[in-house]
Amino acid sequence: MKCLCGILAIAVVMGESSSVLAQGERARIPENVVVHRDLAYVRSGHERQLLDLYLPQTKEGPLPVVVWVHGGAWLAGSKQDMRPVLPLLRQGYAVASVGYRLSHHAIFPAQIEDCKTAIRFLRAHAKMYHLNPERIGVAGASAGGHLVALLGTAGDVKEWDEQGDYRDQSSRVQAVLDLFGPTDFTKMGGSHDRKNAPEAKLIGGPVQENREKAARANPITYITRDDPPFLIVHGEADSVVPINQSELLASALKAAGVEVDFIRLPGAGHGGGAFQSEETRQRIESFFEKHLKSAPEPVKTLVK
Repeated sequence: MKCLCGILAIAVVMGESSSVLAQGERARIPENVVVHRDLAYVRSGHERQLLDLYLPQTKEGPLPVVVWVHGGAWLAGSKQDMRPVLPLLRQGYAVASVGYRLSHHAIFPAQIEDCKTAIRFLRAHAKMYHLNPERIGVAGASAGGHLVALLGTAGDVKEWDEQGDYRDQSSRVQAVLDLFGPTDFTKMGGSHDRKNAPEAKLIGGPVQENREKAARANPITYITRDDPPFLIVHGEADSVVPINQSELLASALKAAGVEVDFIRLPGAGHGGGAFQSEETRQRIESFFEKHLKSAPEPVKTLVK
């Protein structure tokens, strides 16, 4: 299998303009890829409720899908910020990049409701776009890592599927790549407990004063044995999202009997060059190959 060159060239979203990212994205799109931009996954919805769908031209069967959810502390970022997963197009995956309402548009759970609706949209339009609705994986970094972890653990949280369209479809996913995402807000500490912290803006108040709201947003809250396999990657020197967030998630998944692989990157921070090592690329490559391509046909998830 070919190398996922540059799959983890993670950008700190808040430090780059969307125009620069868009230019970088266009430069990296492989040839013979069809791009469907600004697909509205909510009819007459918010301007952020759009996704871009990238389809490699292939004669093979319905394509497995990797859905990218961008970072940006839930208050910034764009679906154009998806360079880490563009190389997957060369591996025969369809790639979708999802926009979602930010915390100044609506507080949690609006963000996970949007992500779940986007998954349902893709399943509802699987035949139209030649997608395999039973092989959908998700990937995200930082705030996006938090949201994809929630997609993995909260696939059975029905209340978040009661908003948006395509409610006859499932929002469950088959594999999760979580790159340094928050998983338990109450145990992040430091600046994350402040009243103006991104976590506070997401849930509607300071974390330690709103522990029930925080728990509702924590991926760890919803872990059950039937959750999909996880690959978690985190830098040991991350000063933005402490590595204990991934340690807690990995431990809880393992305790529940969920398949999980946790890669600790010594000396690595919140993204950066350490995430591009050959070993890490191969681990990611093998993870999606195993769970989206080579795995036995899964139990149908189209009808809830």
